[in-house]
Amino acid sequence: MILGQRENPLRDAQDRRLPRIAGPCVLVIFGVTGDLSTKKLMPAVYDLANRGLLPPGFALVGFARRDWAHQDFAKIVHDAVRQHARTPFREEVWRQLSEGIRFVPGEIGDDASFDKLQRTINDLDEARGTGGNHAFYLSIPPGLFQTVVDQLRSHGLADQQAGRWSRVVIEKPFGHDLASAKELNRIVSEVFPPWSVFRIDHYLGKETVQNLMALRFANQMFEPVWNNNYVDHVQITMAENIGIGGRAGYFDGIGIARDVIQNHLLQLLALTAMEEPNSFEAGQLRNEKQKVLAATRPPARMDLHTARGRYAGGWAGGEKVRGYLEEERIPADSKTETYAAIRVDIDNRRWAGVPFYLRTGKRLARRVTEIALAFKRAPHLPFTATDTEELGHNALVLRIQPDEGITLRFGAKVPGTQMEIREVNMDFAYGGSFTEASPEAYERLILDVLLGDPPLFPHHEEVELSWEILDPVLDYWASLDEPPQDYQPGGWGPALADEMLARDGRAWRRP
Repeated sequence: MILGQRENPLRDAQDRRLPRIAGPCVLVIFGVTGDLSTKKLMPAVYDLANRGLLPPGFALVGFARRDWAHQDFAKIVHDAVRQHARTPFREEVWRQLSEGIRFVPGEIGDDASFDKLQRTINDLDEARGTGGNHAFYLSIPPGLFQTVVDQLRSHGLADQQAGRWSRVVIEKPFGHDLASAKELNRIVSEVFPPWSVFRIDHYLGKETVQNLMALRFANQMFEPVWNNNYVDHVQITMAENIGIGGRAGYFDGIGIARDVIQNHLLQLLALTAMEEPNSFEAGQLRNEKQKVLAATRPPARMDLHTARGRYAGGWAGGEKVRGYLEEERIPADSKTETYAAIRVDIDNRRWAGVPFYLRTGKRLARRVTEIALAFKRAPHLPFTATDTEELGHNALVLRIQPDEGITLRFGAKVPGTQMEIREVNMDFAYGGSFTEASPEAYERLILDVLLGDPPLFPHHEEVELSWEILDPVLDYWASLDEPPQDYQPGGWGPALADEMLARDGRAWRRP
């Protein structure tokens, strides 16, 4: 039995009693043999079907350089679903889904391969009733985008016909600097109109990120203090406790600043700092995010307000781990950073004088993503020096992952006859407050693509504004002769990062 509406967290935005069900369509995945497809995309498609959010007229097509038949690819999807899907495996759901699974072997530069893709899609339009609606997911390196979109255009697969749609989905990175991002947008926009281009930043599909908007705009208590009158500074952190794994070919030469700060962290900054939109319609939300990014300035002093590092070898989590330069296929003279921290400032009335500190790194103490607003200290404490411990800043912390929730940190009296104040935490956890299953980010984003619902997807102006913020930092680092500062695995990054905040009289939170 398909999961019922009472268990379905992906509701229609206008009527919460109704699920948001996609219409008939074909989803084509390029790069279907990669980890993203196996671990995220295929399981997400199954989970959507299992939740009753895909119609009978749905089909999934894989395109790759493999000598597979349709049933071979169906077996790959089946195994990926069994291993990584979040909802229970149901034979009747799988049977219906598998009837629409096809595979097209070929090279992206080969016209004959795209002729076969076109025939396969046309056959599905007839046999499955997919209505001529097609979404093309480019889970491939950006250097291959132009070849694919040109092939889609020349074979009539990108045509926008009345009553039908054709959409393209692009995975990050959206370029490697401002110039390449503009070129990438030019390539895609020559074939697909702006409303048919969906840039995936999977962080924006996370329930906890969307809850940031609910926290701010659905509650009267927070918005009055969400400004420079009360907020001392903001820290946005994305930390991982693992190394680069098998991603050396992608990661080296790119670095963690390009990989995380340019997209994930600056998007979180925009959602944290933006003004209230008139509605959550895509254009309104985009306008407010763009205003914030346009007002965000790169570090005023690159030498004082940026830090980069590289994990060394050592012990972490009870096991001996290799340093970055010891990882396979990393050149000995690499200057790629695995840790990056920067300070940015927002030049507008709400945030003038409030620094935003962004940090991200690998091989750190734990895996955590959070947004922390540190409030100014009380201007007067009517207590004796012995009444209080050293009180820090009150803080509101939004935990994005993995322990999703919100923490409020404040001072409270210790039970007893004396007036003693100590910092305490008040916690809200998603798992303890809601019985609804939280959908995985790619479920929400794939469904939004099929529905043509773009609020959670960055527009090209946002991408370019983010590069304008980060490019000066990358240029400064490239001008330095020395490599990134080494840091020990299992800690919280290089000493330079601590010094960066210490100069401002502040310190990093320890999540």
